[in-house]
Amino acid sequence: MIEGSGRVYILANTLKDGAARLAEDVARAASDLGREAYIHAYDGRPSAHPDPAGSSVLVSLGGDGTVLYAARLAAPAGVPVLPINVGSLGFIAWIRKPEWRQRLAEALTGGLPLSERTMLDIEAVRDGEVIGRYTAMNDGVVSGAGPARLVNISVTMSGASLGTYRADGVIIATPTGSTAYSLAAGGPVLDPDMDAMLFNPICPFALSNRPLVVTGNETVELYVERDQREKILLTVDGQDFLSLNEEDRVYFRRSAHKARLYCSGRGGFYNVLKAKLNWSGGPDA
Repeated sequence: MIEGSGRVYILANTLKDGAARLAEDVARAASDLGREAYIHAYDGRPSAHPDPAGSSVLVSLGGDGTVLYAARLAAPAGVPVLPINVGSLGFIAWIRKPEWRQRLAEALTGGLPLSERTMLDIEAVRDGEVIGRYTAMNDGVVSGAGPARLVNISVTMSGASLGTYRADGVIIATPTGSTAYSLAAGGPVLDPDMDAMLFNPICPFALSNRPLVVTGNETVELYVERDQREKILLTVDGQDFLSLNEEDRVYFRRSAHKARLYCSGRGGFYNVLKAKLNWSGGPDA
């Protein structure tokens, strides 16, 4: 069921070729379907945070990065995101340009399934004071910021120590984020509807250090050890950054809000995996 005022909120990343024109086309199509439309366009990186609260749907026009940004905006208000791909890979932004009219109509009439995705709340603490709070749809990464990269990070899971990891960094990912940076770092693919978190050390010094999938109710604590050879950086969804000091702590918890994404059904995720990752030679093999 579609919630909200009926307004269609269009978030267009005009750095993507054709996104500005497509935003106008989507607005006209929404009007033809009896819905008010509002366009918020930005060029690469937003200078102001739009507010889609009260809308029936947020239409994301861009690539996967645009979807991540849209989901973080929409999740607190419970607004579902319709991800139209105007980028290249389009893993999360699964709707192709030739089919957007059909998918928009299906979303506005309740004919398109919704997938509810776990998100992460990330809190950085220094000397007992919070220095940064973020929400991630894909992942949070604590890593070296320079060329040498090897860092020492102690890891605790809900009070139980996993020890100190010497690695290029550590990824804490959602199931949605399991197909992003974590996958490139050798992590497993998780079903995006799972309630879980993924811990994945990046190029660990000890080859016995492996990725770990934990339940969504865990609290993961990363502690930046002393005597680092590198500057340390927290990166959230590849879009937000925070410099960390030695003895800083970063906490990862399941967010109270879930990202609501329109999808093509339970089989859609596996079809995207096969097509985008070229499994078995691709979708037609």
